Amino acid sequence: MVTVKEVKSTIAVAIAGAFGFIIALIWRDIIIGLMNMAGLSVSDFQNASDPTVAAVVAVIAAIIITLICVFGILYITKWGGVKKD
Repeated sequence: MVTVKEVKSTIAVAIAGAFGFIIALIWRDIIIGLMNMAGLSVSDFQNASDPTVAAVVAVIAAIIITLICVFGILYITKWGGVKKD
């Protein structure tokens, strides 16, 4: 039997996930704008003269951004006092 506490917990997780998705969309626009300012637009990767080099650069950039985000999540989780089960 599902309890009210479990339902509330599930709803809270879903709402937090939705907020996270909204934040991600906002940051996506900011990051793309900053990349354009730096002369590294996404269209430059797609229209590059050497697509292999462009693909490698895109993958390396994705890995670096992912690592920064993972460390950020770990730091914020520790800072916020979220406990692991």
